[in-house]
Amino acid sequence: MSRASTTRQPASPGTSARPSPAHATQRHRTLNLGPKSSIALLASILISLLASSSAPTPLYAIYQQHWGFSPITVTIVFGTYAVAVLVSLLIFGRVSDKVGRRPVLLMALLVQVVAMVVFISAGDVGTLLVGRVLQGVSTGAAVGAIGAGMLDIDARKGSLLNSFAPTMGTASGAIASGLIVQYLPAPTHLIYAVLLGVFVVQALAVLALNETVTRKPGALSSLVPEFKLPRSARASLAIAAPVIFAVWALAGLYGALGPAITRTLVRSDSVVWGGLPLFVISCCAGLAVLLVRSAGTRTMMLISISTLVVGVTITLVSIGSGSGGTASVIGFFVGGAISGVGFGSGFQGGIRLVIPQVQPQERAGVLSLLYVVCYVGLGVPAVIAGALIVHGGGLIQTSREYGIAVIVLALAALTGLLLSGRRVESAQRVSVIRSQDFISEEAPVTQVSKV
Repeated sequence: MSRASTTRQPASPGTSARPSPAHATQRHRTLNLGPKSSIALLASILISLLASSSAPTPLYAIYQQHWGFSPITVTIVFGTYAVAVLVSLLIFGRVSDKVGRRPVLLMALLVQVVAMVVFISAGDVGTLLVGRVLQGVSTGAAVGAIGAGMLDIDARKGSLLNSFAPTMGTASGAIASGLIVQYLPAPTHLIYAVLLGVFVVQALAVLALNETVTRKPGALSSLVPEFKLPRSARASLAIAAPVIFAVWALAGLYGALGPAITRTLVRSDSVVWGGLPLFVISCCAGLAVLLVRSAGTRTMMLISISTLVVGVTITLVSIGSGSGGTASVIGFFVGGAISGVGFGSGFQGGIRLVIPQVQPQERAGVLSLLYVVCYVGLGVPAVIAGALIVHGGGLIQTSREYGIAVIVLALAALTGLLLSGRRVESAQRVSVIRSQDFISEEAPVTQVSKV
């Protein structure tokens, strides 16, 4: 900055002295978060959003007892959230590339606060569905903006956190909700009150967040859903999508049917047991993200598919006839832990394969398309499973069929991965080069950008 820009001019008669632009800018910057704090805040919001989405999972048994609905209603409530996320991703997924990351995050957090109020006051299934829709709309609008924002700040850390944060959010929401419901007062209210407070604090922190993109025209046109994918990412997405779909279908199995399966095997009504399957698979997914982060993309996805097949097979054997017993319970959770490794490595591999192929202004839109694949895999099989439980062979038989379907999906993904040959490693080399370019070109801009 030149010295001239820091020189203060004397006040003219009749006017008050004003600080120079440099001093005003300096004072303005003291309100803004640095790169490390910014990426930590964005990761924490992603964790909170996914924790909020999994928090109702242990509560379904309580809601079912109070309101007397059938198992298919549980999967409909579960699937409603996934559908709301999908619609929101398609409508709002590209908006932050036009208006900026910060406005989208503020609005999403505000909607989450409203959703928590709805859950606190819920007295029937209809209100519960409204809360899940609000949750889904908020999450769908935010995940693309958060993921792109982290990549804007630091491409390498952003790629890792885009895989790690959702798994930690899902795990923490499921187990925290179970513990609060089991051991603290106001079981159907307290977890939502805690999350409401978290979202309010995060919204205030977002006000100090630096904007990482320049506002551009076309915000209204970006609300029109389109499945346009940059040519540079099409081949990579074709390879990654089957793996991502399979691992999120696995999450749907544990999220929608896990509590009921656990109650059947353990023969306990404890809500902690209800949240434990999703906690185990998500924790192991997060651990896998950290352990395999240095592996090649092809290796990462092969690890995902193999552990997914092995883990689900162990789970199916453990479920058996549904008679339960210590061996069945241990096998069920061991299978879930191994499957969780497949979840984390597959999700991370998909992001690493696709996102570096696109330009910075395309990141939020492409990330949103990846999440569309995720939530189709999460929601559609779960709703179908709910219908089969009621009108088909019951819980255990449906769980077997679901598990077999996940294995078939994983083997189909393996076929596509093997047929792709060297394209995966070629794409990985390109991603490394582009990630280095993103870091070198954007890090200085992120630190001085003004809102």
